Amino acid sequence: MSKKLFKSTAVVSGMTMISRILGFVRDMLFARIFGVDSGTDAFFVAFKIPNFMRRLFAEGAFSQAFVPVLADYKEQGSKEALKLFIDRTAGTLALILMLVTIVGMIAAPLFIMLFAPGFSWEGGQYDLTVQMLRITFPYLFFISSVAFAGGILNSHGQFAVPAFTPVFLNICMIGAAVWLSPLLPQPITALAWGVFMAGMVQLAFQFPALKALGLLPRPQFGFKDKGVRRILSLMLPAIFGVSVTQINLLLDTLLASFLATGSVSWLYYSDRLVEFPLGLFGIALATVILPALSKNHAAKDYLGFSRSLDWGLRLVLLIGIPSSVGLFFLAEPMLATLFKYNEFGINDVQMAGRSLMAYSVGLLGFILVKILVPGFSARKDMKTPVRFGIYAMIANMVFNLILFYPLAHVGLALATSMGAFFNASLLLRRLLKEKFYQPAHGWMSYLTKLVIANGVMGFGLYYFVDITLWYDWSAFDKILYLGITILVAALAYALVLAVIGLRPHHLSPQMDAFIAAVIHKTFKKKSHKLNKRQLLKKKRRRGRKRS
Repeated sequence: MSKKLFKSTAVVSGMTMISRILGFVRDMLFARIFGVDSGTDAFFVAFKIPNFMRRLFAEGAFSQAFVPVLADYKEQGSKEALKLFIDRTAGTLALILMLVTIVGMIAAPLFIMLFAPGFSWEGGQYDLTVQMLRITFPYLFFISSVAFAGGILNSHGQFAVPAFTPVFLNICMIGAAVWLSPLLPQPITALAWGVFMAGMVQLAFQFPALKALGLLPRPQFGFKDKGVRRILSLMLPAIFGVSVTQINLLLDTLLASFLATGSVSWLYYSDRLVEFPLGLFGIALATVILPALSKNHAAKDYLGFSRSLDWGLRLVLLIGIPSSVGLFFLAEPMLATLFKYNEFGINDVQMAGRSLMAYSVGLLGFILVKILVPGFSARKDMKTPVRFGIYAMIANMVFNLILFYPLAHVGLALATSMGAFFNASLLLRRLLKEKFYQPAHGWMSYLTKLVIANGVMGFGLYYFVDITLWYDWSAFDKILYLGITILVAALAYALVLAVIGLRPHHLSPQMDAFIAAVIHKTFKKKSHKLNKRQLLKKKRRRGRKRS
């Protein structure tokens, strides 16, 4: 199982790598052409709102609700029943999305007042943001439909097409920035039109793969369909439970709108760099592990369920910790290499670098939430992540109030990081308590090796990297030295792990008979209790009917 998961994760990560690299090219062009001003702040807010919806649906609520129900149909139903379920889900989803999109475009001024109230003091910036939001909001319809298609493909083991699809967003936005912006009276609005076009292209790209599976939807309304109603009932709590981090990022934008001009942009650029490892690995692994966990649960393979989680958590720490360390010590060199051109100055690098360091502290927490939430949603338990999400959001707001004044935009980023770790700790604790996850042997030794290797790598980056050099080098020199620095750091990390004895089989150790027996015994007792309760309920119903 771990080999299959690893292969699927590698496929998704490879496709995501292409998208992220193009994303950096896109942001480099943005920084070079538009710089950091009130116009870029306006676009990033207008883009962040539908992009937030994308995170909710493409990587959040819809996938978490749809994939487990789809897995049940695959395991227990016929191909005809599966196709009918997909058709009805497609029709119902399309109607809901159309209504939400229309309401969103009409209510754009209210959205800006809600998510960036500070802009209302600047009349021109506020009007520009409203205008661009009305252009970008239909992206929600297209990208949510893409999420629906991606859920079908992922459940059938076809991960490449959904993972490659985001590439088209970057291509369309790059094209809009280079060729469309010079033709418009307000050049920044070209980016909004690029987002709109990207939605249509991404959806069309899914059709051939769905047709090859014989599952290209023919939309039907299905509000009374049992499966569709299950999805709708699961989606509302999932929206909050899986997307707390994104809600917190939006709250950061809200508070940042009251800070100095450029604060929203600094947070955007630092968040983009955190998104690279998060998307490349965290979201990729979450995409792969959800169908596996759903299948394990549908088949009542609780040992396989726990093994899948254990493998995922080990891989998260192996890659997530060094990514966090690297982002922390290379924050300004990365930003200087990617964005310090023309309109993006040294002050912008320093300001964005500080918030990037704060976000990097929470990178591991962000990834852990992505991996742990499927441990609940695969079992159709949406209430627990919702409750913990509420706790985490309250904690994040408390941290915001404490850190906002002394640290400005950096305090917002640090509060988000702290909230992510708090959320992850609650999720992990519950999985352990309910014994859905039983850690395999060797965790203490594994963690010790990771701490040593990351300590060596972090010390090397701190001692040898001098940020002042990056301000004077040419673009070629910056790219060359950054690439060499990252390569040397990665090799040092791998070498230290090899020397202290970490081997590939440590990522997927076999659980011993004792742990397997505990899991089997636990769930046997639970199922026995459930059967007793069901029998008692049936007897009571029969008694009521007779009376």
